[in-house]
Amino acid sequence: MPSVCFYFQVHQPFRIRRYSFFDIGTNASYFSEEGGDDLNNKRVMKKVAEKCYLPTNKILLQLLKEYPEFRISFSFSGVSIEQMEKYAPEVLKSFRDLVDTGKVEVLSETYYHSLAFLHSKEEFREQTEMNKRKIEEVFSVKPRMFRCTELAYSNDIAKEAKEMGFEGILGEGVDQILGWRNPNFLYKPKDVDMSLFLKNYRLSDDIAFRFSERTWKEYPLTADKFARWISKVNGNGEIVNLFMDYETFGEHQWEDTGIFEFLKNLPKEVLKNKDNDFATLTECVERYSIKDEVDVPYITSWADLERDLSAWVGNEMQRDALSKLYKMEKDVISTGDEEIIDTWRKFQTSDQFYYMSTKGMGCGEVHNYFNPYKSPYDAFISFMNALNDFKLKVEDKKKKKRSPKGRSKSKLKK
Repeated sequence: MPSVCFYFQVHQPFRIRRYSFFDIGTNASYFSEEGGDDLNNKRVMKKVAEKCYLPTNKILLQLLKEYPEFRISFSFSGVSIEQMEKYAPEVLKSFRDLVDTGKVEVLSETYYHSLAFLHSKEEFREQTEMNKRKIEEVFSVKPRMFRCTELAYSNDIAKEAKEMGFEGILGEGVDQILGWRNPNFLYKPKDVDMSLFLKNYRLSDDIAFRFSERTWKEYPLTADKFARWISKVNGNGEIVNLFMDYETFGEHQWEDTGIFEFLKNLPKEVLKNKDNDFATLTECVERYSIKDEVDVPYITSWADLERDLSAWVGNEMQRDALSKLYKMEKDVISTGDEEIIDTWRKFQTSDQFYYMSTKGMGCGEVHNYFNPYKSPYDAFISFMNALNDFKLKVEDKKKKKRSPKGRSKSKLKK
């Protein structure tokens, strides 16, 4: 019996506006909220809400009511929830309505959707704890499963997640890691007693990337066709992990591609086969046994053909920006100023470095599509100018006030 495990990532960054050299020292804001440019965070949230969040949530709520077996799972970055609270409270309510059905699981991740796990174990843990508290505050549920930023995964990340109390973790079903195995079973990390869910990237990407590709040999993708592919897993797998960005629906794949009709019809078609059903991650852990241990000594991700972190750390600009950012950690935390610490953490959001990617060929086209800057170099220049200004503010704060050492536990009320 293959159980379809639908997981959606919900994230929107606070984009750094086009920050020029002449803005340094002028006390200009870093994150655009006004104006009509592509970096306006309020405008982007409103646009994605209209095209994706609200219509897709409406469809899913109806499906959850219509099909008792239907299940879905989400994770939310803390910064995306902040923007919903600030710019689109109706969207947050629609997500609460889904969770309130009792058929939706909410995972945890880093609050700022950061790459902190590469540079600071303490910062990584703090952001994850912040996100857990935010999820409990907003949705009244306690996350049991963990999803690292960009579906990054390794043995070490799994150990960290286990030590933070999570029962399961998500990763990419990378072929060279799996070897003779397939992603359609429940696994465990090497030397870690927890469950490991590996994304079926072929079936996931059929929806997320190939759905509207007219040159694809399987175009058009219909719900009944996709359900038949799921049914073929029967006998050679127990779970089908379909992991993707939530913006797949209506934003990456526009409404006129038929993506909403596909989603509306999918549960009905999947459930026509009595051997199929849907499950949350926790339900899969309760239902299925672990089949094997998977050793992942290096970090994998769900990006590009390489399935690694080269989309974020693949060139000198990205590595230089990250290095300078995390070198500020001690000075930033020592200020004890929650606004300064929050700003520093918003600089950490992985999107800031994704915009600097210079990867070519097919991968480059994907990066350019999601890049609101004129070029990766424009993204780097804006980031570094803003960071240099921010560094001046941190130095000024240290001069004016010497705060007791210690990390800010967050601006959230416990």
